[in-house]
Amino acid sequence: MPNPPQPWYTPGSPQQPVPGNPYASEGFGPPPRRRRFGGAPVIAAAVALLLVAVGGGVYAFVDRGEDGPTTPVAKESSGPSAPTAPPSSPAVSTPQAKHIPTTEEINAARKPGDAATWIVDDKTDLPNGRQKLYDLWIVGDTVVQALHKKVAAYRLSDGAEVWSMRLPAPVCETPVNPTPDGKVVLVYHKRADAGRNNRCNQMQMIDLKTGKPGWHKELPETGDGDNTFIVRSAISAGTFAIARSMKATAYRVDDGTELFDIPWEDPGKCFPDDVAGGARLLVKSDCMIDIDQSKNHSQLREIDPLTGKVLWRHRTKTGWRLGSMISVDPVVFTTENAVDHINDWRVVALGPEGKTGTTIDPRDKSLEQCAGDSSGGDIQPCRGTAVGNGHIILGGNDRIRLYDLTTGKFLWGIKNNELRTLHPLRAEKGKAALVYESATPSRPGRTFLMGPGAAGTEKVLLRHPASTAAQEFEMFGGRLAYADGRVVLTSAGVSGNDDQREARMLSFAPGPL
Repeated sequence: MPNPPQPWYTPGSPQQPVPGNPYASEGFGPPPRRRRFGGAPVIAAAVALLLVAVGGGVYAFVDRGEDGPTTPVAKESSGPSAPTAPPSSPAVSTPQAKHIPTTEEINAARKPGDAATWIVDDKTDLPNGRQKLYDLWIVGDTVVQALHKKVAAYRLSDGAEVWSMRLPAPVCETPVNPTPDGKVVLVYHKRADAGRNNRCNQMQMIDLKTGKPGWHKELPETGDGDNTFIVRSAISAGTFAIARSMKATAYRVDDGTELFDIPWEDPGKCFPDDVAGGARLLVKSDCMIDIDQSKNHSQLREIDPLTGKVLWRHRTKTGWRLGSMISVDPVVFTTENAVDHINDWRVVALGPEGKTGTTIDPRDKSLEQCAGDSSGGDIQPCRGTAVGNGHIILGGNDRIRLYDLTTGKFLWGIKNNELRTLHPLRAEKGKAALVYESATPSRPGRTFLMGPGAAGTEKVLLRHPASTAAQEFEMFGGRLAYADGRVVLTSAGVSGNDDQREARMLSFAPGPL
């Protein structure tokens, strides 16, 4: 049977404010993640509009450099000339710090029906260049995030900084989720400088409820060479798992006790290289059987986080590898052709004991794997996706499609005719989806509920104020969290240059601040 037609809608049409949010108590969706998306400042409105016009094809902004010095050119002399005064030195302009509006300024400009909004302008001194913002953690009534050498918690109700702690060197890895009681282990560099051979090997436990540091350990070398420059980590059931250079080890979050090593499978061929956490502890291994990638495959194992016992194994098809984890419960991930991983990919949902359940091929509607954020970096999370209520939502660029997770059947889809990013926050009951729609340089985003109805049937839950459009647009492609009816977003990174300062965090919620 042919797919039903996709409803189309125009985000710019007049919208009525919706009092309250009946979906405020159902948790939060996955925060987004890494790579190709950027949060660099807007250089000029014309450049920004050009970037928006290309839709899902551009996710990073490049600063325009100053004109370089001109090369002197010798000219033929026409004879003696009168002496000239020495040239005056050109005036040197001092870069001015860009104004970041305050929460008070933003809310003073709100119109009736606009969402209550707060903004964080963190004035912590940063090195020049882009500085990565790490995973968003919602703990109690705060949202916590690491940036450079600082970890800070901000109150969800008003964005006020509740606590912060400084680290001796920059953060280089964080797990997607903390323990249920709010503890996390992050990894930072061995040295404070950004020079070569600066290993990512210092493990630090932090209680995110209080901001108090716990145990600290240095990740031991394995003898395999450069094995602690790139590490991957995850937390599940009080266990912190960390993978690097063909080795994975598990530690107890509470006290740092080493619990077990996660072994190779088929020694010499399959080695663990990434981990995913949450309701399950999953370990990905690449199986390098041959130099020809079309002969290789990936393996996914569920590990008991307390004992290290392997509960099940799943093997991808030969010539295919595991891409990114969309969900750990149920287990849903992307798989990609090892030779052409950009264009040839699928979504796979596993049944009991790691057996293949459903395979979905969404490529016919121009969807990109993890909203174009799929190759390289951690396997968790997969940006622009959501799983729940027996459905999976794929989106993140200018369209969204919802599928039945059991049958793989396409149920409905929408496409934004303004080429704004659509990011599913959560799958709702009744084949519906909660969706965040990104801002443009001059128009704010919004958060709405959409089901399988026709155009214009979306229910706007949060109408973001126009006074934050510029800051919201700068956070395009960054990290995103949803908790109790509130949207929290940040850039993927911020600039350390004073004249290119950006807001640290932005949040929208129903009702007055």
